[in-house]
Amino acid sequence: MTSPMTRQAAVTVRVFTQRFSSTPRGARLARRLSLHQLDRWNVPYGSGVSDAVGLLVAELAANAVTHGRVPGRDFELVLTYTPGLRLRIDVSDTRGERRPAAAVPGLLDEGGRGLLLVDALASRWSVLDRVPVGKTVRAELDLDS
Repeated sequence: MTSPMTRQAAVTVRVFTQRFSSTPRGARLARRLSLHQLDRWNVPYGSGVSDAVGLLVAELAANAVTHGRVPGRDFELVLTYTPGLRLRIDVSDTRGERRPAAAVPGLLDEGGRGLLLVDALASRWSVLDRVPVGKTVRAELDLDS
């Protein structure tokens, strides 16, 4: 006996990919262009998702240019949006030996809170090896339908 075929709604996955210079200006541009792209995908400026993505991209891009910078090499941003399901942010750099880890900073430390912010905003995040060289920090937001 065979089971009846059920139809599932088609899902359109939208992808935005861009490389940026490993400079503070490149990190700012990555944040601005990601918010612009979300708006083009009907995720309006100032919405909860847009604000969360802006903060996540800003932090991951800042980490890429601060800790993952290799002179003469860019970092890459990839946004993958599945409407109603998930938004994934991948920021890749070419420095594979320096892997981020969330740690609780001391009260007087000037830095070290960025990944705590990523951990609080993202549904999940991870660090992946990048082929042929480097690493990718991935943050995902689960979206309510």
